[in-house]
Amino acid sequence: MISFFWFRTLLSVLFATHILHISAQNSPVRIGVVGLTHNHVHWILGRPDRGDVKLVGIAEPNKDLAMRFLKQHKLSEKLWFPSMEAMVEKTKPEAVCAFNSIFEHLAVVEYCAPRGIHIMVEKPLAFSLEHAKKMEMLALKHKVHLLTNYETTWYATNHKAREMAQQGLIGDIRKVVIHDGHSGPQEIGVNKEFLDWLTDPKMNGGGAIIDFGCYGADLMTWLMNGQKPLTVSAVTQQIKPDIYPEVDDEATIILTYPKAQAIIQASWNWPVSRKDMEIYGQTGYLLADNRTQLRYRKNEKAAEEKMTLPELKPPYDDPFAYFAAVVRGNTAAENDLSSLKVNMVVVEILAAAVQSAKTGKTVVLK
Repeated sequence: MISFFWFRTLLSVLFATHILHISAQNSPVRIGVVGLTHNHVHWILGRPDRGDVKLVGIAEPNKDLAMRFLKQHKLSEKLWFPSMEAMVEKTKPEAVCAFNSIFEHLAVVEYCAPRGIHIMVEKPLAFSLEHAKKMEMLALKHKVHLLTNYETTWYATNHKAREMAQQGLIGDIRKVVIHDGHSGPQEIGVNKEFLDWLTDPKMNGGGAIIDFGCYGADLMTWLMNGQKPLTVSAVTQQIKPDIYPEVDDEATIILTYPKAQAIIQASWNWPVSRKDMEIYGQTGYLLADNRTQLRYRKNEKAAEEKMTLPELKPPYDDPFAYFAAVVRGNTAAENDLSSLKVNMVVVEILAAAVQSAKTGKTVVLK
């Protein structure tokens, strides 16, 4: 029989363990940044402290770039490390966010996954399907989260449109048209370090077809609940070969499904920056004009309705809040816009699109 003393001791240990678990669940996730050459890194460098993540180190071999960005955001120079290995060894992050070239994503996963470090990369997931499969294998083997961040993931309109479509308010989806892009990375003034790899096919895999085609592939795969398209067809152009001699600056991707079609228009030639989506069903339509403006028409007889949506609630309004929630086990990333499952399909679509554009032939997916 257990004595009262030992019983009380056991209760104390269990209570203390429970308190420590709760404390760990609520503590900020220690995050390291790998690479500064993707302009989207300013998202985390300039992020207000929400108490959910703590930036513990930044790995960037280009010291001049690192010092420039640290000064811009009034961050300590002590955060900088010349390599991923040095940063991880010194700061012991729980998770890392990769803001380097797409080609370099694989190296981040190869180093971090075996060490139990969770990873979020900036879109798209991988440079090629071969890279993506290696990354997937490592993430599953070492049981780490591997997420992909897209700006459009945090748009309230996209989530509301999907919700309304799944409720059958416009009938079954028949056609989706997705527009993404701007007037061109050089035209909008991205820094040289970003422009150098963004326009290098060996580091980016393509031009606009990758840079902005990935948004549409991600959204459509999510709308179709992870289903792969039957076929992928793509056409690319170099409208500005004097500016972008090695990659496309204009791309259109067509995806077919058993009873639906998607047209993804990715461009570095839009007169204005845009990220919008049109969903057409059997009876009506949903038009996500931007982050908060949504238009809806139930059927031909009904008038169009306009909605202004509030921002999504935390942690679904921000990539780093969401990443922290996933790492802490407070939410799951299984079939959503950031998930590995959805983004493996995205990479397969992009690889097929590049192949189609090069050969002039439709690619049939297995």
